[in-house]
Amino acid sequence: MGKSVLVVSPDTHLGGLSSGGLGFTDTGNKEVIGGLSREFYQRLYAHYQNTESWKWQKKDEYGNKGQGTPAIDGTNRTMWIFEPHAAEKVFEDLVKENNIRVYRNEWLDRSEKGVAKKAGKITSFRTLSGKVFRGKMFIDATYEGDLMAAAGVSYHVGREANSVYGEKWNGVQTEVFQHGHHFKAKVSPYKIPNDPSSGLLPEVSAESPGEYGTGDNKIQAYCFRMCLSNHPDNRIPFPKPEGYDPARYELYARVFAAGWRETFNKFDPIPNRKTDTNNHGPFSTDYIGKNYEYPDASYERRKDIIKDHELYQKGLMYFLQNDPRVPSDVHEQMQQWGLPKDEFTDNGGWSHQLYIREARRMKGKFVMVEGDALGKTVVPQPVGMGSYALDSHNIQRYVTKEGYVQNEGDIGVHPDKPYSIAYGSILPKEEECKNLLVPVCVSSSHIAYGSIRMEPVFMILGQSAATAAVLAIKNKVTPQQLPYEKLSAVLIQDKQILEK
Repeated sequence: MGKSVLVVSPDTHLGGLSSGGLGFTDTGNKEVIGGLSREFYQRLYAHYQNTESWKWQKKDEYGNKGQGTPAIDGTNRTMWIFEPHAAEKVFEDLVKENNIRVYRNEWLDRSEKGVAKKAGKITSFRTLSGKVFRGKMFIDATYEGDLMAAAGVSYHVGREANSVYGEKWNGVQTEVFQHGHHFKAKVSPYKIPNDPSSGLLPEVSAESPGEYGTGDNKIQAYCFRMCLSNHPDNRIPFPKPEGYDPARYELYARVFAAGWRETFNKFDPIPNRKTDTNNHGPFSTDYIGKNYEYPDASYERRKDIIKDHELYQKGLMYFLQNDPRVPSDVHEQMQQWGLPKDEFTDNGGWSHQLYIREARRMKGKFVMVEGDALGKTVVPQPVGMGSYALDSHNIQRYVTKEGYVQNEGDIGVHPDKPYSIAYGSILPKEEECKNLLVPVCVSSSHIAYGSIRMEPVFMILGQSAATAAVLAIKNKVTPQQLPYEKLSAVLIQDKQILEK
């Protein structure tokens, strides 16, 4: 659009989760994915048309299974399922082709001196290396919302009570089980089964889960979306991680002992005999209850939380491959899997991006709520669409009144139809900041965010935010005062899909 842009990022790798292991795309209804977001998946299609891209299996050996869609969609020339390195190459190509300068490993100074504002506008921000970046418009595209918070924009962390926005699925959801990620059998949470005096097992909270429907400051669990390989020449065995303690996985052993056999249900296939491995079941890769302080934490504390998640998850994989309490059929199948030698090569095959499913959420000009994300309303001034289920992973693991272990917070409610996302949800209130757009930590309730938070939607909202920023500069107005007709005309011209 003819304006200069800088990308300033604490990461060294572009692409967040899309290049960080989430290759089994949460598409929802792919027909509402347009613009640059769709171009990303079209470029991946082109990549996998090359024979050289199929190093560890032939293209016709790949099963072509996607989330409600074929992985390789020849009609629309899109590829929805892909390897991390292929996604990262697309992002790097886009940056090179457009001569975008990217400052990597640059961390926002989150102190009071970090962001300079004048007359309600950000004039510049500083990074910890001492660099100062000035601009007319700013976009916070981080998972955490650090620039937004440092600029003094209001935000929320945790679940609102159902009463706040007149919702059903937002607050504490005890005894609501919608995905099967709960304890279906009666499992004791105590070190000595059924003996409370023996103390709780690891990974169980002693706290009450709270009353149904009430709000709290807790957030859905994080994990790493592991890319695994079962090709003998392309896998790294899981080593025993530092500080490994098999006792912390005793709950998993009890789940197996109760007859559970769904270990491999979310080893979703991506090309070249690899997986996008996600959480599945009552005890899995989601590290429940260990991320509550992450959104507002210091960089040092976040680094500790990320490392803790990594060691928990690596320990889980080592447990599955080696512990005698694991059923022999699971043990034998797990032996075939390892980290891929040709992914995340600067990090030993392990993803460099923790799955921050939810962190801060802006309290902006318009708040997207449950009814909006279920397709039951008409939102004002749409700038993109979503369609995925309201999807919250578990938030707590607690002891029931009957003395058994249970999970809470796992919700999966499908919208009636694809829904539009309001322009006001990526805008701060004008009195708080007049030149910032927030396409990731959008203004939304916890449960509406459960649908909006998908990677294709972040790309869609990112394009719309950038378009609004350019048009606001050209029209010499704040993004909040930009005439919507001017914005929507350019978005439609650029193949964004705003409503159906």
